Amino acid sequence: MSRTDASTPEPAARPRGRRRTPLLALPLAAALCLAAARPPPPRPRSRRLRPLRRPRGLVHLGAAPFPRRPGSDPRCLRSSSNYARLAADALGVAAFTDVSCAGAVIRDLREPQHTDLIDVPPQFDALTPETDLVTVGIGGNDLGFTDILMECAKRSLHNPFGSPCADHFGDELDQRVEGLRDDVSGVYAEIAEHSPEATVVGVGYLQILPESKGCWPKAPIARGDVAYLDGVQTSLNQMIAEESRAAGAVFVDVLERGHDVCQSSSRRWVEGLVPENNAAPVHPNKAGMEAVSERLLAGVGVQP
Repeated sequence: MSRTDASTPEPAARPRGRRRTPLLALPLAAALCLAAARPPPPRPRSRRLRPLRRPRGLVHLGAAPFPRRPGSDPRCLRSSSNYARLAADALGVAAFTDVSCAGAVIRDLREPQHTDLIDVPPQFDALTPETDLVTVGIGGNDLGFTDILMECAKRSLHNPFGSPCADHFGDELDQRVEGLRDDVSGVYAEIAEHSPEATVVGVGYLQILPESKGCWPKAPIARGDVAYLDGVQTSLNQMIAEESRAAGAVFVDVLERGHDVCQSSSRRWVEGLVPENNAAPVHPNKAGMEAVSERLLAGVGVQP
């Protein structure tokens, strides 16, 4: 209906036959409009760790890298020097529980992993209502980043100066990242259910490839694919950051430039497809673990 101009006189009488809106319908319609415009309720938020407060214990969830800690489950390859253990030592916690496991995906947090002989229990089983600090690093295996790099490396052999990997995947990898958003959000929601008083720390991923050019054949990724894959990793970190912060968790951003696989063995924090330092392919080495631990401590307000 068009707005009546102020200069136009109102009709003396309402034309016959026009149906009047019942007065009771007006507040009902207004209420429906307000309900439709009302934003959805906020997500539950986890309690943050107070600066310099020492937690009683730390539970670490997610995927585990090499080198394996002696005596630990050989299927999980839990490390004696991963960033969570280093942070636990620096915090002086009374109890440290590391249930991370090699190759873990989000499903393995709530379901048994490696069910061939004796199941590796769901990682969420380690959480209790008394848990007061949780660190979690998850998402990279769900994206399949190591498999992606292997595929891109094979394709680079036939076109080292082009972009065969980007041509092959297109926007599929960005779609994969967005497809993981609800799963990552669900991780933080379930941690809050198991340990409602815990401070939760989501940890991102160290830089794997440089922003451009690369170092083929040392890191066998075609020159045109280096920026493409770096962009995918950046998107993954950004998505995890958004979902962890939306849940009230502390996000630890560790993607610091200049320590990628193309750097010298003394400068890089992540090993390439053929490791030179003691670490798994495309996983943090000792220096990388130390760097992540320092940022984790700073993120919860404790200086190393």
